[in-house]
Amino acid sequence: MGFREHAACVRRIVGIVLAVLLIGGVAAAVVAGRDSKDTSTATKTVRGVIGSEKAEFFADPEVVKALAAKGFTVKAETSGSWAMDQLPLKDYDFAFPGSKAPADELQHKSSVKGGPIRPFYSPLVVVAHRGAAQVLADNGLATLSGKSSGKLLMAPYLKAAKADRTWQQLKGAGKHAELTGTVFITSTDPVESNSGALYLAAASYVADGGRVAADEAAIGRTAPLLKKLIQVQGAQQTSSDAPFRDFISGVGNPLVLVYESQVASLLLQKQDLGDLVLLYPDTTVSSDHTLVPLTDSGRQFGELLSTDRRLRELAVRHGFRPQGAAAEFTAATAGHTDYIDQQLTGIRQAPVPTATVLRAMARRTRG
Repeated sequence: MGFREHAACVRRIVGIVLAVLLIGGVAAAVVAGRDSKDTSTATKTVRGVIGSEKAEFFADPEVVKALAAKGFTVKAETSGSWAMDQLPLKDYDFAFPGSKAPADELQHKSSVKGGPIRPFYSPLVVVAHRGAAQVLADNGLATLSGKSSGKLLMAPYLKAAKADRTWQQLKGAGKHAELTGTVFITSTDPVESNSGALYLAAASYVADGGRVAADEAAIGRTAPLLKKLIQVQGAQQTSSDAPFRDFISGVGNPLVLVYESQVASLLLQKQDLGDLVLLYPDTTVSSDHTLVPLTDSGRQFGELLSTDRRLRELAVRHGFRPQGAAAEFTAATAGHTDYIDQQLTGIRQAPVPTATVLRAMARRTRG
């Protein structure tokens, strides 16, 4: 065989080998693609604006994993519940404020069929250091059911607030050097924040003899008291997270309005709460965390939050009470009844005024 014939033969053999390798490579790639397709889950990204009290829930890796298993990736940004309507809502799939009133306003801007969705809720509570709670109880402003829980008596408390009572005027306060100045509850800014606005709703309801404010005359009857409740605090936060963290770290005011979920979450994480006493106002407001779908994807996501067992379980782990699933919260908090009033025994729920009335109330506290 000559040189040319030999070279041609070698080229044919190399070509055949390369073809076999190429076919094998393509086959391997197809198999890998199939395997990848079989084991991966296509996810739909939804973007939403949420109240800050739900930020830890959405950041929880277990929540992220549970949502991904159902085909969702959530990108959430925080905002004060009452400031959400000022945002460019066209950029979001859902808005998730802390209560029904701001959600109703947002719903008017949504073209998606169906109403808002309420996956879970949490009552407003007051956290107190043990010394402060005992002084309140000794002066008829609270009752204690143990070392770590009790009730804040709203009518006597509001009467004390109206009279500008100081800690120094309360018997027993002299034993606690930190209890000085006017007795007040730290809340969030009611103009922008859900918990602050709901505080006004509960206070106005009690102060006006159990009537829900419905007009300007009703707002005027309680406006001076509500103004005192807010202005005595000085600068306010727009999120309940910061004052609660200050309280836990031992700084700030000895009485702070928070969500029950914030306390329950720490308990379920087995964190030490120090001398915290959980006071349930005898007339309070439950914060119905209400999701407003702004797109069809947002509605699908909201319905998933309400119906998926794993997501409800994780909501409970973050201290929330799932709507229509009281047994799940009761079971999870069974070991923490020294703090948590599972059945909200003897606690009256104050009806919440319309968003328009609440906004007017909040504005009156400023001037």
